[in-house]
Amino acid sequence: MRISVIDLGTNTFNLLIVETGLGLDYKILYSNKLPVKLGRSGIDKKEIRPDAISRGLHVIERHLSTVSEYKTEKIYAFATSAIRSARNGEQFVNLIRERFNLDVEIISGEREAEIIYYGVRQAVRLEQTPVLIMDIGGGSNEFIIANRDEIFWKKSYPLGIARLLEKFKPSDPITIEEIEFISNYLEEKLVDLFDENKKYNIDTLIGASGSFETMVAMIRADDPGFESERGMLPEMHYIDLSDFENLYQKLINSTVKERKQMKGLEAMRLEMIVLATLLVKFMLQKLKVKHLIQSNFALKEGIIYQLINRSIRASNLNM
Repeated sequence: MRISVIDLGTNTFNLLIVETGLGLDYKILYSNKLPVKLGRSGIDKKEIRPDAISRGLHVIERHLSTVSEYKTEKIYAFATSAIRSARNGEQFVNLIRERFNLDVEIISGEREAEIIYYGVRQAVRLEQTPVLIMDIGGGSNEFIIANRDEIFWKKSYPLGIARLLEKFKPSDPITIEEIEFISNYLEEKLVDLFDENKKYNIDTLIGASGSFETMVAMIRADDPGFESERGMLPEMHYIDLSDFENLYQKLINSTVKERKQMKGLEAMRLEMIVLATLLVKFMLQKLKVKHLIQSNFALKEGIIYQLINRSIRASNLNM
């Protein structure tokens, strides 16, 4: 069976098309993300502006055209932070239903964190030792403390990069004073995460989002000898902390104009990548992390896992 999942995020609308096999196995046929910037100029006001709605509808139309080409039998669509927090989020979802006959489920931050875990677990060989999983979004950031068997703690924070940009409007390039101010703000907002982290002997941070994919792409572009395998699965990459530090310094000292010339950096992330790396830098320092890993799998793949798992359980009950 062919299944399509559309993830309506704050910065991008993402499409994943898979063909299911035996058990939990599936084959990825198509994966793509298109920029929408749903939160631009409105996320701090809890509003999706008319121009953002137009961009969103256009991208949905493009994704559904691809879905039609692949002749998928089932389509599942999920909305996250920007839509769930907007006063007109439900109206936007209703508009999508009316125009495209597509039902969109608005998921809570807690459920989003759980689904991300099931996505990451497919890409990274988790062991018994707990790790911290971090998903950087436009509207929210999800943090999950877990091992291969269970989630110990999870939470979604409305601290996505689009929200931080709207709130702080950093200079170009960002100043040392702004970095300190934003870091102090994060320190204040993430107190309970740090309290939970003290309960576990965590030395590994796993990043799952487009921002982390961009960081890996930029490091690889600067270092042709970048080695990502190291005995790992192909859906993950080990990021050397010194490589990350070099990238961080490069980005915080850059202007938007300079970033346009940087290899591996997508145009849709020109403004957001600085604050994304600042957030990662803050977490590495605060938690004294020794290992940084990037996961190619996150929400979409987690949804696929849960859908297939639910189908298997239903089949077993009917036997």
